[in-house]
Amino acid sequence: MKKEKLIKPTSGYPMIMLSLLILGVGIFGIVAFKNPWSLLFIIVFLVMLAGFYIVNPNHSKVMVLFGEYRGTVKQNGFFWTNPFYLKKNISLRARNFDSERVKVNDKVGNPILISVILVWRVAETYRAAFEVDDYEQFVKVQTDAAVRKLAGSYPYDNFDDHQEEVALRSGVNEVNHALEKELEERLEIAGIHVMEARIGYLAYAPEIAQAMLRRQQATAIVAARYKIVEGAVGMVESALDQLSKKEIIELDEEKKAAMVSNLMVVLCGDRDAHPVINTGTLHQ
Repeated sequence: MKKEKLIKPTSGYPMIMLSLLILGVGIFGIVAFKNPWSLLFIIVFLVMLAGFYIVNPNHSKVMVLFGEYRGTVKQNGFFWTNPFYLKKNISLRARNFDSERVKVNDKVGNPILISVILVWRVAETYRAAFEVDDYEQFVKVQTDAAVRKLAGSYPYDNFDDHQEEVALRSGVNEVNHALEKELEERLEIAGIHVMEARIGYLAYAPEIAQAMLRRQQATAIVAARYKIVEGAVGMVESALDQLSKKEIIELDEEKKAAMVSNLMVVLCGDRDAHPVINTGTLHQ
């Protein structure tokens, strides 16, 4: 496989002076001597004009002579080259590509909407010019394919039964790294360098969004209740231990059970407790 070959261009300023001199000789020969052969100088001048070109910053010119790749000019400025060269302009600037939102299934089969933001630039002009038909369209198609593969490799979210897995929503760094690696492999054939790739939009598809939202809310409620119960048990245990150590009150097993029940109701309830003053015994 051929690789990019850089060529040192010829400055266009001395060549434009030479071409103007040739034009002047041709005009002088026709006007002063009526010599028809002086037309050759004008023809040469016109041919030479096709060899002038400008390379702007962060641009390049790929030179092709009768179907043969001769090299790439990346130096900026005003230059002249063989007039028969076909000069193809390729930008070397960084470009942003925000892909369309595509509807795909994640690893567990849930339909989701996802898009990515890609920052890329041409690093190898030969591959960009000759290995693919249209490198810009190639980037778009391969990005779409990479997004679909990425979505099918991870679940949207990791619930309690899948906490060990990396998810699209929570494992941002791992997922973006996998996306960059996948795009680098796909775009290497076109000489494209992936500067950054990350998920730009991620959501459940509309038909299951409400159901999955309720599931997330239920998971959050269960997790919160678990923490509340865990803390309440610790507080009850501490209260009984302090009462026993300081000998404030002597509780038998039945009284302990009643106290634990009351404390658990107060601590775990989702409403404020209403105290009741007992003026009799504990059992009345």
